[in-house]
Amino acid sequence: MVIERFPNNDPRPIYEHLREHGRGLPDGLRYVDSWIEAGFGRCFQLMECDDAALLQEWSLHWAGKVELEFVPVSHSSTVRALVQPDP
Repeated sequence: MVIERFPNNDPRPIYEHLREHGRGLPDGLRYVDSWIEAGFGRCFQLMECDDAALLQEWSLHWAGKVELEFVPVSHSSTVRALVQPDP
């Protein structure tokens, strides 16, 4: 999960950059979906990859535009199977 913080709670410059330059995803990094909080302060993006270096490479595309935080997450069904295996 990527938490993206919009400067001044304004997503418009980010959407403009996205429109002009694309997502900048390196091969092997997949954008799944995103959600914007009501006050426009943050965007929550779900990304998939097998190598954290791909996230670092991708973050360089957005350097100086937004603040990014990376939170590794697992699907809840995967965790449930791990902590409550079927008998």
